[in-house]
Amino acid sequence: MSSNRLTPTITVGLAHSDITGNDNRALQAAVDYIAGLGGGTVEIGPGTYTMRDSLHLRNRVTVRGQGRESVLFKANAAESPLTLDGDYGEEQITVADAAGFAPGVGVSVTDDNSGGFHTVVCTLIWADGDRFGAGKPMLGDYLVSRNARAATTFPVISGYGVTGVGIENLTIQGNKENNPYLNGCRGAGIFLYRSHGTRITACTIQDYNGDGISFQQSNDVSVEDCVCSGNTHLGLHPGSGSGSPAIRNCRSSGNGRIGLFLCWRVKNGIFENNRLNENGETGISIGHKDTDNTFLCNEANGNGREGVLFRDESEPMAGHRNYFERNEILDNGAGTEGCGIRILGETRDLTFVNNRIGNSPDGRQKIGIMIGERSDRIQLNENELSGNVEREIEDRREGNQPDRD
Repeated sequence: MSSNRLTPTITVGLAHSDITGNDNRALQAAVDYIAGLGGGTVEIGPGTYTMRDSLHLRNRVTVRGQGRESVLFKANAAESPLTLDGDYGEEQITVADAAGFAPGVGVSVTDDNSGGFHTVVCTLIWADGDRFGAGKPMLGDYLVSRNARAATTFPVISGYGVTGVGIENLTIQGNKENNPYLNGCRGAGIFLYRSHGTRITACTIQDYNGDGISFQQSNDVSVEDCVCSGNTHLGLHPGSGSGSPAIRNCRSSGNGRIGLFLCWRVKNGIFENNRLNENGETGISIGHKDTDNTFLCNEANGNGREGVLFRDESEPMAGHRNYFERNEILDNGAGTEGCGIRILGETRDLTFVNNRIGNSPDGRQKIGIMIGERSDRIQLNENELSGNVEREIEDRREGNQPDRD
């Protein structure tokens, strides 16, 4: 039986919209309204929207912009040391300098020993002088003796435990010069946590002081036709048990460290037709239990150290059974170091078929494929290896050679 059911749509913009405004409050009002109707679409008009807190995604809501015309701009951050320890489970913080902190503003709290998932990111919900209520309990003990501090940093778009969500045609300007770093386990230009099936399409994330797109413990996430550039850490960061991701037709270039970083337990993913070029260290990084992934027709060119890295992991933890076909891995390295594919740790059962691994004229890649001494069962079939400055293959395994057709 056919259905002509229409889902709700609302417009938000600087003028001539259902909701008028130029900051996160207007965008959030539109998202919450549509969520209250059971789902639908928020159309974000042209303009620059100043983000003093995340745009918090809701179930079954798609947010759609106008590409480069719809810019979500991360506001300048305030920073302050804590004057009282932020204890585990506590729901308030006390800061030395309250300027820039206010109810409704996003905040992160950490100390020198509390990185990764132990940083808390939340919204301030009340103020009393230099004391502020936190929208989430502290995730650790943030001690003054360990440089406990708060900053108004947060993901520009954030999804926690949501389903049926779409993010389309938006530009995120991270304003990294005026914001301290926020780690990719808790923040990014777009950040998801346990938000399965999210679709991110045709978005640009640039100049965020952290990662471009990060999704953690989120299965079946698709990222297509997106650009991550100029972010200080990682461009694309699927991680922490994110199963079956699909990243296609994306460009992740000019990021401070890595273009595509498979974090921990990324399995059964498909990575296709992506350009992972000119990043500070590595094009594609694979490591801790990142197994059974497929890489087709990607570029990993001109990165500072290597095109593809298999990180140094023990046999139970290594990135086994990954498959590479028709990828281009050229001109990687700077100074005395440069490698197309670097295989470290006790990594097993890798297959490389019909890839181009070498240099264009005057390229800087010293070694095409470096096979570490503890790796095993490396299949090399019909690859084009040419123009590497020192050698095409460096096999460090004693008395062993890679298997080839």
